[in-house]
Amino acid sequence: MSVRVGFGYDSHRLVEGRPLMLGGLHVPHTLGSSGHSDADVLLHALCDALLGALAMGDIGSHFPDTDPAYKDADSRELLAAVVALIQGKGWTVGNVDCTVVLERPKLRPHIDTMRRIIAELLGLAQDAVSVKATTNEKMGFAGREEGVCAYAVALLEKK
Repeated sequence: MSVRVGFGYDSHRLVEGRPLMLGGLHVPHTLGSSGHSDADVLLHALCDALLGALAMGDIGSHFPDTDPAYKDADSRELLAAVVALIQGKGWTVGNVDCTVVLERPKLRPHIDTMRRIIAELLGLAQDAVSVKATTNEKMGFAGREEGVCAYAVALLEKK
């Protein structure tokens, strides 16, 4: 098979006193994501999509939250490590499509920067990286602003 597709999902609680990291970018907000690492749900979902395309487990199996080495880890470094893993298996990223679900703050002003950061990490042109944002219309944990979640799909191509 010359192409593979992977899907990823992640969610984290929103809490006071933590930064809100999304797509490798600090997004100013009164709440931030709680987690063992920097809790960047967008990059975590993307890691899972990349790993899933090659049936290589999930982000937790490669960077467990029980390992102190990953305490407050920069998710950009985790994504770079995943990219190195898939490239080591002879695959390259074709394109990615991601969606963040969050009531506030509005992410539109930050989307292009997130796309640029992700494109650089994946070694892609920015037009091969889609990042979208939506609210949950005040429904569920995201709608009540208790948490944030992200979905990602990745296409891998055999080198």
